[in-house]
Amino acid sequence: MATPVNALSDARTESLVDRVMADVSDYIRQNNLAPGATLPSEAAFAARAGVSRAVAREGFRGLAALRLIDVGNGRRARVAPADEAVVSLMIDHSVHTKQVTIQQILDVRRTIELRTVALAALRRTDQEASEIVQLAADMRRQFADPDSVMKLDISFHEAIARASRNPLFALLVNSFRVVTRQTWATGWASRPTDGARMESVAGHAAIASAIHDGNPQAAERAMADHFDLTVKALLSAGIN
Repeated sequence: MATPVNALSDARTESLVDRVMADVSDYIRQNNLAPGATLPSEAAFAARAGVSRAVAREGFRGLAALRLIDVGNGRRARVAPADEAVVSLMIDHSVHTKQVTIQQILDVRRTIELRTVALAALRRTDQEASEIVQLAADMRRQFADPDSVMKLDISFHEAIARASRNPLFALLVNSFRVVTRQTWATGWASRPTDGARMESVAGHAAIASAIHDGNPQAAERAMADHFDLTVKALLSAGIN
């Protein structure tokens, strides 16, 4: 059975768009372009790849959708900074399409955050240590307002990731934000008493104290305890 002409045309177009996307990516690497650097025009890349300007425009749109370039009206495209939103979207999609479970995400998070907290204890500045300690203290102070505690909790983990001095860790930890927002209230509510909830808050204070003291071993132990409590709470709520 012959392949329809329009299907062949679509396949060729997709291949040409892929060529443009690869050419733009190669150009960025070969010229060591940093985030914010401007790129040649669509017309220039169309000429480089030997395609029409319409195809080049689709290539630019594809890269913009992946957040690899920033395309704005009336100005040249620029190299985009790394964006956790793309990873976050992929994780969220994987959960809702049942390709991964919340427990599997927590397993990955635990592995990553044991490393980030150890690095933060070794590499944090005094200002970062103070910020992390303050976030833990604010969680205790706003204990009666779960929504505020959730926001502080997320900020707490992201501050630790930044203090690790590894931008990839920061990007990955930030990418868990959407899933954390979806499950946090359930985990909080599944702790049967205020005492059990305060145990979680106190765990953050222990992590912050170890980072402040520059003790990576204590920081790892405190973070492991924190994740073990979180997993237990979510399991008791039926989230797996």
